Amino acid sequence: MGRQAAPVTVSRPVGTVAGRVSAVTRITMGLVFGWAFIDKLFGLGYATGAEKAWLNGGSPTKGFLGNLDHGPFADTFRGWAGAWWADSLFMLGLAGIAVALLFGVGLRIAAVSGTVMMLLMWVAEWPLDRFTDAGEPTMSTNPILDYHVLYALVLVWLAVVAAGQTWGLGKRWAALPVVRDNRWLR
Repeated sequence: MGRQAAPVTVSRPVGTVAGRVSAVTRITMGLVFGWAFIDKLFGLGYATGAEKAWLNGGSPTKGFLGNLDHGPFADTFRGWAGAWWADSLFMLGLAGIAVALLFGVGLRIAAVSGTVMMLLMWVAEWPLDRFTDAGEPTMSTNPILDYHVLYALVLVWLAVVAAGQTWGLGKRWAALPVVRDNRWLR
């Protein structure tokens, strides 16, 4: 009989400087997504004016998607602009990701849904084009890497290091029977 290998354990940065930096990053990202949700919901006048607030009948997707003027998917995204399902999914995504990050729970779901959201926004902006259909510069500063890709990578990193265990409810969340039985809920 051969020797059995010892079980592999993954150490998490809880209580370390890395754990605290991960927690600050998690909370900061939660505030980024939370602010986007609140501003679009109430129209606080930063990215969204009061007259365009979702609560005032405005569309959180119409401004961004409706004004796309380049890229191979521009027509598709313009067609989605202002649709009730696009607005609802976008706002649900912003709120859900913000709550998960702020409380440190469901970080795997937040990482997947946030990555999908960021990649869709990256595709919508299509930074691979240097010029719009009208010949104007697209304002893209890098043809591949932009903040959407960076946000997606940060979300994945936060889930991988279980950043909710420091200054969050991640430990309690992971101990729930439903989460223990369904690891994808972590």
